[in-house]
Amino acid sequence: MHNTFIARNPSVLWFLLSLSILTVGVTILSEAGMGFLSTSFVKTLGKTLCLCLIAIAMDVVWGYCGILSLGHFAFFGIGGYAVGMWLMYARTEGIVIESLSSQVIPPTPQEITDAIGNQIFGVVGSSDFPLIWAFADSLTLQLLMVILIPGLLALVFGWLAFRSRVTGVYLSILTQAMTLALALYLFQNDSGLRGNNGLSGLQNIPGFEDTPQSTISLAFFYASAAALALGYVLFAWVVSGKMGSVIKAIRDDEARVRFLGYHVESYKLFIFTLTAIIAGIAGALYYPQAGIINPAEIAPIASIYLAVWVAIGGRGRLYGAVIGAAFVSLLSSWFTGGGAPAINLGFYTIQWTDWWLVLLGFSFVAVTLFFPKGIGGLFDYLVRKPS
Repeated sequence: MHNTFIARNPSVLWFLLSLSILTVGVTILSEAGMGFLSTSFVKTLGKTLCLCLIAIAMDVVWGYCGILSLGHFAFFGIGGYAVGMWLMYARTEGIVIESLSSQVIPPTPQEITDAIGNQIFGVVGSSDFPLIWAFADSLTLQLLMVILIPGLLALVFGWLAFRSRVTGVYLSILTQAMTLALALYLFQNDSGLRGNNGLSGLQNIPGFEDTPQSTISLAFFYASAAALALGYVLFAWVVSGKMGSVIKAIRDDEARVRFLGYHVESYKLFIFTLTAIIAGIAGALYYPQAGIINPAEIAPIASIYLAVWVAIGGRGRLYGAVIGAAFVSLLSSWFTGGGAPAINLGFYTIQWTDWWLVLLGFSFVAVTLFFPKGIGGLFDYLVRKPS
């Protein structure tokens, strides 16, 4: 009885209960309900839940397994690009077909395809579909890519790195280099993904043109909440029991675990690949709510921010990662969105849109020095007061 999944992970029930209350509350207060919460804020909350999901993935790979990956936001971005390609193709196809329908002679399929290509890639001086857009007309295949591409990239990269026994700061540098290389490639106009322009208009869901954004934003909020709930339960299961003990032992003393006969590389590869897939799913839910994705989203600094969120929330605690991501994300929206009032010092006025990142940096340093277990550790202290 005492060795059940819930007994080993009491935070799961509390987390699911809190998430359920939040979901019901947002539903009632949204524009589709009582109208107290704007559609833009519902979208912000939905995006925050997606960031909480990738933060959990980061916590598992770093806080539990000891792999400081500075490239997990690349997998997040790949998931966004994969679903964004279908969204942009299907939406453009509808516009093109409607505009050509008035012609006396019906357009051929090739003419429709050429017109779609011109609409999408005209901004980078092209009209031809790159090979990577081969399945862009199929939602099923693009959703499959959300899982396959991040998973395969993580599998190949992890296999090469772990079999060479690259660890510590060297592995972090390698993951950051991978992310930088991907971002620099995507910035090129001939990358096939519109270069710096990225993919836009992703909030317009094909087939739901007449559906108000308030309803669509609520639907994505539900999907994000469901994904976060499933992700939390999945990772709680992964880090508990025998597997959880092994990966935490790898974090604490990898050489000793290898000496005991465990194939360390297989465990690390499994965790690295699984968290990359979950990061891709989180990105696929995030960017339709954001409405746009470009290579700047994949830049290495984004993965560094992700590590900061987990550190502030308290690594090694799944709920800590959620707290950190939600806290920083919502605070960032408030400061950078003009919600925080400027502070006039007489000789200088502090505009938080310019100084937010400085404040975030100071917060990270303060947490590292004074609260090394993060906000989650403080929560632990309040709940379980030391005797």
